[in-house]
Amino acid sequence: MFKSGVGFLALFGLGWWLLATSAFGGAVRVVAVGAGCVVAVGLMLAARRILPASAGGPFPADRRRRFNQINGLQWLVIIVIAVVCSRAGAPVLIPPLIALVVGLHFLPLAAVFGQPRLRVPAALLVAAGLAGGAVWLAEGPDRAVRFTVGLISALSLWGTALWTVTGAAPAARRGATG
Repeated sequence: MFKSGVGFLALFGLGWWLLATSAFGGAVRVVAVGAGCVVAVGLMLAARRILPASAGGPFPADRRRRFNQINGLQWLVIIVIAVVCSRAGAPVLIPPLIALVVGLHFLPLAAVFGQPRLRVPAALLVAAGLAGGAVWLAEGPDRAVRFTVGLISALSLWGTALWTVTGAAPAARRGATG
């Protein structure tokens, strides 16, 4: 179900979506959360149906090691950001800074996976972090920061997942007819 990273993109997109919807309350939030769940599940089911069985298979040892190093560093930096921002009394900066880190982590992953298209979510997540920072600098409310960062990040990851699935669809149709 996590073929070609679509499952990860869908689920982390949902996480960012949940951050965005935290700006709302009541029925609006319930409907928005439900819609986000439908999108994430839909992307994973589409990947399962459309992508070839070989998509996202096991990595060679050197790639797996590099992937683990990149992700380990990313999570370490995220933990440091959360601790420092919390202790500094600026928890509102956690989402924008995490978006920057996650965006930057896609750059070496693009090389590891040989997928230059991963530079797109890298740029968009960095933009999400910068946009959230701009909202904060403009003294926007915390919920506006969360909404801005969460929405842009979710749409970036879900868009990349959709791009992955739809990019494979023509090849899958050719394989079915040929």
